[in-house]
Amino acid sequence: MIDSRTAPFAVFLLRVTTGVLFLYHGLVKLFIFTPAGTAGFFDSIGLPGWLGYVTMLLEIAGGVALILGVATRVVSAVLVPVLLGAAIFAHAGAGFNWSNAGGGWEYPVMWAVAQAALALLGDGAYALYPTRRTYSAAVPA
Repeated sequence: MIDSRTAPFAVFLLRVTTGVLFLYHGLVKLFIFTPAGTAGFFDSIGLPGWLGYVTMLLEIAGGVALILGVATRVVSAVLVPVLLGAAIFAHAGAGFNWSNAGGGWEYPVMWAVAQAALALLGDGAYALYPTRRTYSAAVPA
């Protein structure tokens, strides 16, 4: 059963934590690797370079949106394919251990599952623009 008193705060913790991590990863691509370097990396793994710019933008904007609680369901759903793409194209060759050279694929997959859960759960507590429900559902006590 779900504890309806504490569940919104659990969702809030998940939303803000993943938001901060997305923002960090996007800013690393922007300021450390640079946009051109990020595009070059995407080219080097067989993806179009422009996808590096899109990924960087999605990570930064998505991270801010998650931290603030803006369009949580949509943002989380959009970020799932970004994470699965990272698992498949950037980390699959490194195996199943994040401490392997190149990082393993399990971390971005776990993160994709967390984003899918947020897409299903919604905003949680303290959302700037909470999603309005268009249905009525009873939550078990």
